[in-house]
Amino acid sequence: MSTLVNPLDESSRDRLSPAPRLDGLEGKTLALLDISKPRGKEFLDRLEQLLKERYGVSRIVREVKPTYTKPAPGALLERLGFVDGVIEALAD
Repeated sequence: MSTLVNPLDESSRDRLSPAPRLDGLEGKTLALLDISKPRGKEFLDRLEQLLKERYGVSRIVREVKPTYTKPAPGALLERLGFVDGVIEALAD
């Protein structure tokens, strides 16, 4: 007899509210999170340049996830606790 396995996580969780939108980017500190997919670094290099030149972002922090197949480790997220916003790179 075959056993069927449901791949969905059926546990219930409290619904969280999204983070509030930034009122602008000028003078902000942003994190650019590379998820370790091919060409992500090149994409983020260009994005960093544009954010500083066009939008007045004052500081960019760069972090890299160990692998794109799993959520970011807690320690990595804790290191980003001081930034105003995070942009995650999804590039191939």
